[in-house]
Amino acid sequence: MIYGIMLSPSDLDGSHHKGKLSMLTRSRFIAGIMSFVVGGGLMWAAAPAGAQVTSRLNVVALGDSIAAGTGAGDYEPGTERTCYRSRNSASTLIVEQFKNRGTEVNFDNVTCSGAAIADLRKTFNGEPPQLDALDQETDLVTLTVGGNDIDLAAFGLACLQGNCTGTATTAILNRIPGLTPTLGDLLAEIQQRSPRAQIILTGYGKIVSNAPNPPGVALDPICGAGLLTDAERVSGGQIFAALDAALSEAAQSARADGINVNFVSPYLNSTTLRPEFAGHSLCESTVPFYRGFDALGAGQEGVVAVLHLNQQGHAALANLILQDAPR
Repeated sequence: MIYGIMLSPSDLDGSHHKGKLSMLTRSRFIAGIMSFVVGGGLMWAAAPAGAQVTSRLNVVALGDSIAAGTGAGDYEPGTERTCYRSRNSASTLIVEQFKNRGTEVNFDNVTCSGAAIADLRKTFNGEPPQLDALDQETDLVTLTVGGNDIDLAAFGLACLQGNCTGTATTAILNRIPGLTPTLGDLLAEIQQRSPRAQIILTGYGKIVSNAPNPPGVALDPICGAGLLTDAERVSGGQIFAALDAALSEAAQSARADGINVNFVSPYLNSTTLRPEFAGHSLCESTVPFYRGFDALGAGQEGVVAVLHLNQQGHAALANLILQDAPR
């Protein structure tokens, strides 16, 4: 919530103008960013009349394909076959809102499809280490990472091509606890490089419903008979919930160590989805927030976008970050 305004996905794409916010000094804005830790959302108070912007808000986006917006379309030139950085990603939508309300923003989006935690520290996909985009002047860092560390995409492919229940599910679940300390080390390194930055770690949500297909509803072909069994959907639900819990735990542990990080997730409690995301997993009756086999159609991204947030999903995630959300 910003100035008591609740944003909708249509607000986030710039289609509605709600008026420009008064200009903010760096100290006022940083104080507002810091309030995220207390209130759970990006909030700030109005600056005194005549206040001037002394410098830009420096924002860095880090992470994998979910962070990049792979599947959300409108990709930055030169990234269409590599990192798939979308102008519809949640971090980009947030930055656009800052700009629309009068804040000068320097935005460095170095996210890249396929990146795992270790890849943020090294040259990946022909691009410099993502962490090198951080410096002492960075004010805000958005981050989504961890799915590639547990081979989440490979698990999804196994579900579609064969049977991913039983030992396949157990293998993924056994990898998830290791994410918490590894991600904790990453968060500590981000703070070391950018000691005054607010870090926003975001979750993946529940990509596919673990319930049978609703009758009489037109669904994405990925929900068709013979592809995802009821047992596989239950297994997927276990993995999505466990992944969310591991990310949440990493953020909580980092905060206890004095790191300025907040976790924003489509889940309320790693079991129940937030109202904004409830009913929007694949194979449910309302509009899905994730790509299915529609990504395989002519002119679409192909398999790289399957099981990724779509444009509407990124708008909803951006809205969660901008809200006063109790996470």
